[in-house]
Parts: sequence; structure tokens; C-alpha cells
Amino acid sequence: MSDIAAAASGKGHKDENFPVASLFAPRHRAAVLAFYDFVRAADDISDHATLPGAQKIAMLDRMEAALLGSGEDIPVATKLRAELAARGLEPRHAQDLLIAFRRDVTQLRYKDWDDLIDYCRYSAMPVGRFVLDVHGEDRARTWGPNDALCAALQIINHLQDCAKDYRNLDRVYLPQDMLAAAGASVEMLSADRASPQLAATLRALAERTQELLKESAPFADLIADTRLAMEVGAIQRLAETLTARLRVADPLSEKVHASKRQYLLTALAGAGTTLLRRLISPRAASAASVAR
Repeated sequence: MSDIAAAASGKGHKDENFPVASLFAPRHRAAVLAFYDFVRAADDISDHATLPGAQKIAMLDRMEAALLGSGEDIPVATKLRAELAARGLEPRHAQDLLIAFRRDVTQLRYKDWDDLIDYCRYSAMPVGRFVLDVHGEDRARTWGPNDALCAALQIINHLQDCAKDYRNLDRVYLPQDMLAAAGASVEMLSADRASPQLAATLRALAERTQELLKESAPFADLIADTRLAMEVGAIQRLAETLTARLRVADPLSEKVHASKRQYLLTALAGAGTTLLRRLISPRAASAASVAR
């Protein structure tokens, strides 16, 4: 077994907080799963608890070389390279994610909101951009709201896992200036319950995430592919539900992830609402299709 395979966490696409290659958008499932498997392998390297930082960087560099066809044969990279070639797509989105994973190894703190959003530019936004490109969607119409939604999803994950990230990896995505403004410190993340100061920081971040979700609210209606639009509608609704929960819950002491039942019901509601809007106002869907 290679060192890259040995670093795998065993986590798969069904374990993610949000849909990956769901039944709503099956047409490009093979390409999306190839992209996910490559990204999952790279993420597992950057998050590995015992690998030295220099070794992680070297492994990520090898994955990029394999993706570009200039290095060893790494199965997840070879598979993704083949899927990209079959569709005439560039590897840029996967390379952007590798930038984020390298940053996870070398940068453990984020000074302010802009610093965090710049991280999301590499760690989250390329995922949605890749899916949109695979479906042939109009970049000018969709990339803006995509970027807002993907950044929101990333920050939701940071809030859910803030204590675990600090305890296991000494990684803190909560902006330092927001912690300072509330009188909080990173050390408070080691407690069993959030202090009032830390709770204020988490609430402020959840509120800023809600603003991102307002920007992404029109996203599903701008997508030409109906099935993909339904998936985005599902993700938007899940994100809104979780963010509302994070405004009042304590991720250090309470469960802030959706249960399987909540996940399914919320996703179906979001997808169904998106489809209903298209059925009621087919001209909007037609306009999105013409724009593509």
C-alpha cells in the first residue's frame, strides 16, 4: 500500500455534511465522484494527525504531479485526469484545492474575515465551480452565487468542528480579530462548553454566514440543468437550517450536525421548492437554459 493510500481516513462521499453526486444530479456522477475521491485523499493527508508537515507537503506535491501526468501513478489522480480529459476540462479546480490543503499544513490561524474568505476561495469555491463546469453552466451567471454558497458551507463546517479542529490539529479558523473583539481566546475552544465570549464570536460568525446565504439564495434559479438546480436548492436549505441552529447552539457541548432524518427532510424540501418554482414559472428556467 502506498503512503498516500495509507493516509486515507476511510471517510466517503456519503459521510459528508452536504450532498455529493446525489441522485438529483446523476448525469455526471462519475466525474464528480472522481473529483471527490481525489480531493478526499488530499484532505486526508493535510488532516493526518501524525504525519510531519514537510511530508504532507511532499505528498500533496506528488498528487498534483500525478494529476498533471508528470509523476507517479496515483490511482485517484489518474482517474480524475482521465475524467477531465474526456470532458475537455482543465485541472485548475483540483489544483486550487491543493493550495488550500497546503495552507492547512502551514497556516493555523486566520487574522480576519477577509483572510478566512481567501482561504474559502481555495478550499470550497472550486468544488462548486467544478460541478458547474462539468454541467456546462454559464460561469458569468453562476460563479458569484456559487462562491457565496460554498464559502458559507465551509464556514458552517468550521463552526461545527471548531473544538475538534483545535484539539486535534491546533487549527483555528475563527478570525482572530473577531475573537479579540468579543474578549475570547483560542484556548477557550478546549473547554467543555463555550464561554459567553466564545459564544458571541460563534454567533457573530453564524450571522455573517447568513449574509453569504442571502447572496446565494438565487443560485438554484440561475442554473439551467434542473436536476443540478434541485441539488443546489437542497444544499441551500440545509445550509440555512444549520446556520440558524448555529446562531443559538453551542458546538462545544451540543450536537450541531443534522440527523439523517433532518438531513433527508430538509434536502427534499429544498429540492422540491426549487422544482416547484420551475413548474410555476417555466420562463425562469427557460431563461437560465438560454443563457447557457
